[in-house]
Amino acid sequence: MTVHADPQRFQSLLREHERIVLKVASLYARQAEDRRDLVQEIGLQAWRSFGRFDPGKAKFSTWLYRVALNVAISQLRKRGSVQDDRLEPLDWHHLESVGDATPPDADERLVALYAFIGRLGAFDRALILLYLEDRSHAEMAQVLGISETNVATKIGRIKQKLRGQMTGAASTGA
Repeated sequence: MTVHADPQRFQSLLREHERIVLKVASLYARQAEDRRDLVQEIGLQAWRSFGRFDPGKAKFSTWLYRVALNVAISQLRKRGSVQDDRLEPLDWHHLESVGDATPPDADERLVALYAFIGRLGAFDRALILLYLEDRSHAEMAQVLGISETNVATKIGRIKQKLRGQMTGAASTGA
């Protein structure tokens, strides 16, 4: 059963889940203007797709993550590279508006983690965003369009890479 394109229902759901859109935009756009443009494009594409949203197949949050991440990654590809010069490593200021935690000034490991995430490719960044949101492997697979086994494998590889970088940084005193 798909949802009829009811503007009030859509706006209500989008407001309720706006943090998803803000997180994705903050993770994939460097400049404030680019983030605003990406938020608008995600909203537009979500509205265009809303008539095909099926609450029997996925939660709205899962569906919105999929739309938002697809739009963000598509924007990067349109510009010609997922290593676009308008990207920058994820830093605390990107997440201040969407997080409730205290800035990680006292914890250098957390700052290093944000920098590591910011250097990941677009797809892996999406995967880690969902992982840090404590989404299930099944939900991550559904959002990203890959198998649960592939989710687990990719997360394992990213963790291994992170451990290597963190260990290397600790041993060099960086």
